[in-house]
Amino acid sequence: MRKTILRSPKTGMLLFLFLFVFYGVLHAGTDSQQISWAMLVFGLMGGLALFLYGMELMSEGMTKTAGNKMRSILAILTRNRVIALFCGAFVTMVIQSSSATTVMLVSFVQASLMSFTQTMGVILGAGIGTTITAQMIAFKLTDYALLMIAIGFLIRLMGKTQATRNIGEAVLGFGILFFGMKMMSDAMKPLRTYTAFIDLLRGLENPVMGILVGAIFTALIQSSSAFTGILIVLAQQNLITLEAGIPMVLGANIGTCVTAGLASMGGSREAKRVALAHVIFRIAGVLLFMWWIPTFADLVRTLAESFGSGPARQIANAHTIFNVSLALIFLPFTQVFAALVVKILPDKESDKQLEIVTQFLDEGSILNPALAIDLARSEVSRMARLLWRMLDAVIIPFETKEPREDKFFPNLSLMEGIDMREKKLDFLEEKIRQFLIKVSKNETSEDQSREIFSLISIITDIETIGDLIHRNIVPLIQKKHDLEQDFSDEGKEELMIYHKKVCKQIGLLEEAFAELDLNKAKLIMDKERKYLDLELQYMARHLQRLVQENHSTNETHEVHTELMEQMKQIIVYTSNIAKTFFSAKSTLI
Repeated sequence: MRKTILRSPKTGMLLFLFLFVFYGVLHAGTDSQQISWAMLVFGLMGGLALFLYGMELMSEGMTKTAGNKMRSILAILTRNRVIALFCGAFVTMVIQSSSATTVMLVSFVQASLMSFTQTMGVILGAGIGTTITAQMIAFKLTDYALLMIAIGFLIRLMGKTQATRNIGEAVLGFGILFFGMKMMSDAMKPLRTYTAFIDLLRGLENPVMGILVGAIFTALIQSSSAFTGILIVLAQQNLITLEAGIPMVLGANIGTCVTAGLASMGGSREAKRVALAHVIFRIAGVLLFMWWIPTFADLVRTLAESFGSGPARQIANAHTIFNVSLALIFLPFTQVFAALVVKILPDKESDKQLEIVTQFLDEGSILNPALAIDLARSEVSRMARLLWRMLDAVIIPFETKEPREDKFFPNLSLMEGIDMREKKLDFLEEKIRQFLIKVSKNETSEDQSREIFSLISIITDIETIGDLIHRNIVPLIQKKHDLEQDFSDEGKEELMIYHKKVCKQIGLLEEAFAELDLNKAKLIMDKERKYLDLELQYMARHLQRLVQENHSTNETHEVHTELMEQMKQIIVYTSNIAKTFFSAKSTLI
């Protein structure tokens, strides 16, 4: 996640007050015929700073208000590519950041919440969502910027609930955003009669030059909305033509990929694939449009003239038409693009999976609780998967004395695989707990705080189950082999059946985390009583065989009963985890 000093509310408000006073000084001298380049540059830089701060404030306010709902919407509605498109547009429109949407997609793919192919539609929709800001700027809402600032400040100051204050923060950010645009617009007024500057802008009608300038500038400020806003301001001052604006809009769509690329650096293969898909879509779209920019400009101008719109509205419309067209053209071929990306970045056959490291936790996301909780839950889902693999493997030595290799890492023995996963569980429990405690120290909603402490409780229980397997069940393997006597046929069958039931519970637990599925959590809870009753039935049968002096049963009695008891304990712990998950998520979904 991108870090900036503007994240501090106090710092941001001090900057706003300083620039507000500076704006008065700047505005007082705008009638002068002589251009003051220092004041012009200060005005542009200050206006851009306010724009970016306002966008960040608005985004944070919206994310705090609807962040958890946004996660649920993406998780549930992305099964269909068309719905995924609308979903991506809506979520990006609300949180005002296609980069934030992309980061969410990365965490969902890594947690198996959605497939990589499903993210294609959301990525295309995110491009549409970013055009909303440009459309609002083109409506010249800058005239009402101070009113929005006043309203937002009052709501934030007088709001009785955190949700109300979050809405006020969003409105305040909205107002500051437009005040920044007005500041830039007023700073540029003297340039309307400056011939050298006008000639420079006309030179940008060259498609290659315009695309290059748009890409570089957007990459530097890491906001396509901000750069598009600047273009609209230039158009409002009649400083730029539609033919010059369109190439720079196209370039901005390439430049915005830099943020996603930086976010994926050092990330997983899936993270890099999502970022690469974003880049491929944008570059392919620009290559399609750059060859007929004059025709495209005529089309946009014709549509705009029907409603009496000027150059500013035309550039905003070009931005929207480009992204909507891109989505409609590429949406039917998302699977083809997904296959291309996977071919470019294939799965690696390496021993990196053996490394004891976190895969999803990102210290940069701590200031964004909604995203940080998502990433933590991805690690928890990974813990559940490790637990299932431990449990699945540990029963094999009770079936046979033949040495076996690990199912997923053939270079490891069965027992080495179990040891490796137990160490991973211990490591992840500590790292996730420390990460969540850091997140809880930031401003979190009541629901987010509840989810944080629920996850801490869950990882403790998962680690405890790992200890049950490693410390209690693994020693029984050698104890069983020392007996040189196998279980009775009936006893062995019961143990294997019960083991499958326990594995099924752990498997459901992993799916519940990965899919945010409360029904699967409820199913785990419902199955608990059934499986505990089944354990009683099996133990009664075992004791009956013991009374009948079955030789195999007598010899293996202690190992049999202890193994069954440990599996019963896993059933209980798994149900407790499901209850914790259910109570935390039922208020959010």
